[in-house]
Amino acid sequence: MIEYTRLEDKMAEKRDYYEVLGVDKNASETEIKRAYRKVAKKYHPDMNPGDKEAEEKFKEAAEAYEVLSDPEKKSKYDQFGHAAFEQGGGGAGGFGGFDFGGDMGDIFGDIFGDFFGGGRRGGDARRNGPRQGANLRAGVRITFDDAIRGVDKELEITLKEECKTCNGSGAKPGTSPETCPKCKGTGQVVFTQQSMFGTVRNVQTCPDCNGSGQIIRNKCSDCSGTGYIKVRKRIKVPIPAGIDNGQTISIRGQGHAGKNGGPSGDLLITITVRPHELFRREGTSVLCEAPITFAQAVLGAELEIPTIDGKVKYDLPEGTQSGTTFRLKGKGIPELNGRGRGDQYVTVYIETPRNLNREQKEALKKFAESVGDNNYEERKKFFKKFKK
Repeated sequence: MIEYTRLEDKMAEKRDYYEVLGVDKNASETEIKRAYRKVAKKYHPDMNPGDKEAEEKFKEAAEAYEVLSDPEKKSKYDQFGHAAFEQGGGGAGGFGGFDFGGDMGDIFGDIFGDFFGGGRRGGDARRNGPRQGANLRAGVRITFDDAIRGVDKELEITLKEECKTCNGSGAKPGTSPETCPKCKGTGQVVFTQQSMFGTVRNVQTCPDCNGSGQIIRNKCSDCSGTGYIKVRKRIKVPIPAGIDNGQTISIRGQGHAGKNGGPSGDLLITITVRPHELFRREGTSVLCEAPITFAQAVLGAELEIPTIDGKVKYDLPEGTQSGTTFRLKGKGIPELNGRGRGDQYVTVYIETPRNLNREQKEALKKFAESVGDNNYEERKKFFKKFKK
């Protein structure tokens, strides 16, 4: 599964919806619903009056649940990430646009029922239970044309895979990790201190097992007790048409191996698009500038305009001013969600000729004298403003 997200501004970027709810990307509908109930209960404005940060987190959780609880929206999000909705794909909106009927209403009933009725309290996952592996990051440089049309790139990565010799336990074959005697397998130790306020309990990560709850006496020789080995792999990365500079492709399950049978992390590939010598890009729009002659601007002309699809003809009207911008509809960048294309905007400017000979200069002077100032409306307006 591949996901696309924009990383232009780290501070303004939306958090991953799965991260917001604290669930794995393979979580079931029941797990997503349960996680949302927990987060919504914690940050609901009625439970945190006047707390703006809690209110924002509540809205964030509601937005995440609206997408992940809807199979169609969830499928789009899994494929395109936030870009599926930022480019008109429909779906996630502001908090005010949510529909709290049906399933959402049931959830809020459960939240307040638990809060006021003393509902059950779920325990934390066991420390030694399955854990998802870490994400792996990489970068790929592509051309402007590749970003527009899409391309397959081969990438070589180095990642951690589960050691086959010890099956990820880190222990020498024939032996097993032992429960840490210091923390009794909890991964934490409690220190009690007396202060002027009374007894203070300080919980810290166990220094003997580093929080794992286990001690490996006889380490596997292949992985040195880590449970992982480093391998190099070559994978093919399908880069879609319309990808933009700074966006990230997320390939599920291609990151580092998980722990205790947990799933592998994701491979996050940040795309760098090399600049084009002629075109610039803003979203799904293509921008360029085209020089025209004075005669073409005055008399009009049929121009050949370069686009990302090749040259097209455009009828330049008489009296076109330098700096005029016109639009070529549908000649822009394809949208990532496959719903159409942007436009191309061409700004024309008059190129002033140089190195005129005497005959050409005399002809130009006669032309200027014959035209006079009456045909230059903008010039007259400009100087009229500064008359005293």
